[in-house]
Amino acid sequence: MHIFKRFATGLALTATLLATTGCGTISTIGKLEDGAGAEASRMWDRWIEADGDIAVATTWERKVKEGVSAKEVEEILKFVAVERNMRDVGTLPLSKELEARSGKKEKLLTVYSFCSPDTARKMVDFSPHMSAYLPCRVTLIEHDDGSLWMYTLNMDMMVKMGRKLPSPLKEEATKVRDTIWEMMERGSKGQF
Repeated sequence: MHIFKRFATGLALTATLLATTGCGTISTIGKLEDGAGAEASRMWDRWIEADGDIAVATTWERKVKEGVSAKEVEEILKFVAVERNMRDVGTLPLSKELEARSGKKEKLLTVYSFCSPDTARKMVDFSPHMSAYLPCRVTLIEHDDGSLWMYTLNMDMMVKMGRKLPSPLKEEATKVRDTIWEMMERGSKGQF
C-alpha cells in the first residue's frame, strides 16, 4: 500500500508540475541527477508524515544509544572528521551560552561544524546558493526525557536531488555526504 501511495503521490505531483509549468519542468528534469525524483518523493513523504514540518523533511536524525555520553559523541564526531579528512571548524555550545546568560540549567544544545574547504569552494562555484549550507553541521540535542539526539541536513538533497554535479565535484560531494552519514551512525552508537 505504501508503494502505491508513493507512486500515486509522485504521479499527482508530476501531473501538477507539468500542468502548471509545462516545458520548463521537462527541461529541468533532464538536468537533474538520476534518482532525483525518488529522493524528492522520500522528502515529500517525510513532509506529509510530519504534518508539514519542512525541517523534518530536509534532515537526518539519530537517537543516541543509551549510555553514550555527549562527550563521547563529540569525540567521535571529531575523530571521524580527522579520519575522513574534514576540518573541524567550530563548536557552538548554545546551552552553555544560555546558562551563562540566565544562570539556569539548560538542556544540552551544541552545534558542531565541519568543512572540506576544497569541496566547499567547488560547490559554491557550481551554485553560489550552496554557500547557505556551509559549513556542514551536526547538532546534539537533549530532549525533555533526557535522551540525546543528533540532527543534520539531509545530504542526499545535495548529491542526489539537484542539477547534475560535474566530475570530480560529484565524487567529492559524495565523500562529504558519506562522512556526515558516518558521523551520525557512529556518534549515535558510540563507535570510535
